[in-house]
Amino acid sequence: MLSNLGNLILFISAFISLSIIYISFVNLNDGKTVLRKKIYQLCLFQSTLIILSFFVLVSAFITSDFSLMTVYQNSHTLKPLLYKISGTWGNHEGSLLLWLIILTIFSFLFLVYNKDHPKNYRLYTLITQNFLIIGFLFFLIFNSNPFSFLSPIPKEGLGLNPILQDPALAIHPPLLYVGFVGSSIYFSAAISSMLSNYSGKPFALSIKNWVLISWSFQTIGILAGSIWAYYELGWGGFWFWDPVENASLLPWFAMTALFHSLIALEKRNLFYFWVIILCIITFILSVTGTFLVRSGILNSVHTFANDPSRGLYILLFLCFLIFTSIFILFKKFQTNNYKINSNSKETFVLINNWFMIFYLVTVLLGTIYPIFTEVLTSQKISVGPPFYNTVIIPLVVLFLIFMSIGPNVKWIRDNFKNLNLLLKILAASLIINFLIIYFFKSYSLLSNFIIISSIFLIISTFLDLYKYSKKKLFNLSRLVSHLAFGFMILFIGLNYNFSFEKDFNLKLGDKKKFADYTIEFENINLEEFKNYKSVVGKFNIKNYSKNLNLVLSPEIRIYENPSTLTYEASIRSGLLKDYYITMSNIDRSEFYNIKFQKKPFMMWIWISVIFVSIGGFMRIFRNEKKIN
Repeated sequence: MLSNLGNLILFISAFISLSIIYISFVNLNDGKTVLRKKIYQLCLFQSTLIILSFFVLVSAFITSDFSLMTVYQNSHTLKPLLYKISGTWGNHEGSLLLWLIILTIFSFLFLVYNKDHPKNYRLYTLITQNFLIIGFLFFLIFNSNPFSFLSPIPKEGLGLNPILQDPALAIHPPLLYVGFVGSSIYFSAAISSMLSNYSGKPFALSIKNWVLISWSFQTIGILAGSIWAYYELGWGGFWFWDPVENASLLPWFAMTALFHSLIALEKRNLFYFWVIILCIITFILSVTGTFLVRSGILNSVHTFANDPSRGLYILLFLCFLIFTSIFILFKKFQTNNYKINSNSKETFVLINNWFMIFYLVTVLLGTIYPIFTEVLTSQKISVGPPFYNTVIIPLVVLFLIFMSIGPNVKWIRDNFKNLNLLLKILAASLIINFLIIYFFKSYSLLSNFIIISSIFLIISTFLDLYKYSKKKLFNLSRLVSHLAFGFMILFIGLNYNFSFEKDFNLKLGDKKKFADYTIEFENINLEEFKNYKSVVGKFNIKNYSKNLNLVLSPEIRIYENPSTLTYEASIRSGLLKDYYITMSNIDRSEFYNIKFQKKPFMMWIWISVIFVSIGGFMRIFRNEKKIN
């Protein structure tokens, strides 16, 4: 029943997409200056149907309808309701259906909210977006169908991957997909802009909010994944340069460069074709991330699928997007001889872009280099934190300095009258860093450069906030994002400098002493829950010099559906530091491997990222207020 209903909706949706493309082409050439009403109706109907198909799949998961292959492979009757629902998008097929929802909703909303822009520009955007929708619909129907019927119908399902049974993973994919898939609409708009010769400030205004929406949600989505990995995977940090983590970060760099370039396009009518290129790159990187996650060529706990046929389809679709975009770009490209003063805001926008592209290329190479090496030499290698820290961190210092100066530079030409103030800020930053070193007795040359430059940005932004608060109109959203970014880098630097980690083996009843800490393995209990059993350890952690006395209880969880072991960290979170411990059994012996960590300012890293994203949302509302 649900299988037939779901498939019927998907086929009708494909037919509607083809109809939208056909009617849009007809409307392009009919001489009318307005869009046909039928196009609006079809787009609304299209979005409604795709959302309906998703709810059909959700209902199948809730009712444990194992006649659907996807439900059988990713659910179980004993799973809590929350994880039955989140299991809908916690798998390859369901997540692709979520992709389609965002594609169709953004397509309809772009059509509605950009009603003041030329008809042909909107129609070409709609046509391009529906080619994307058709591409993913065909992939869904013929290769990754979430409504595939299973016969005979099993009485029980295989269950969802236990590490995905977590509240953070219930919200992480939808947030991240709004960022990933949201970039499709300004990819389509960029193609449309070239085809309809619609450029300059109007084009920048038409996509600015859409870039901000995807960037803000991408930021929050990356944060949710980072927090989940911190407490679920036992890594004990905020970022580990895992290949799939990197896949979500790559479009973020491109989005950040794109938004800053849009400001120059809006204010000075500069960098039009560079904006077009960034629109194209952002979405292509999103599809590339999808290919890496779903093709099985990456070895990561985050990967959804290991099916070469799926990877091949996405790779072919990706190649089609790349070559089509490049063809249109070269056909329409025109050389613009911009005359830009080195002491102008335009130059600092370019500098921002150079940094973002450098970070993007570095992370991309670090992510795909092991793949090519394995293909060519049959040897597996990994590119980890040492590579990224060595290449990226020194450039972050310069980036923060330029980020402090750039916002206050004038368009066209600036005389840098505030140079004396900048030197005073730098001196204050050095003094604060010296005090940190003196009182906390920790020193690392590179991390202290990071701390100095982040303090420089923070003080500069606070001074900007004070200066502009006397005026009625000022860009509070930019100040919030920049200030939060400065604090994020500061807390990351402090975290790097003052983190402590100890890895050791311990038997029940034993104690381990190191530095000023004493850790006692006091007890172990077996507890049973609805869908797993848990081996819970009890550890007393003491540090008399710091008046510390706490109990942490890490777990080893045993899932039966599917049969899996997971290692759950026990974390005591505080405003200034986290205490973090995990345990794992060593070949079923009496010894347990214990990892104890002290992680300062973790909470403030998360809070800073939240405010970085809030700045983006504030800018959206500010733009809407201007329009209205």
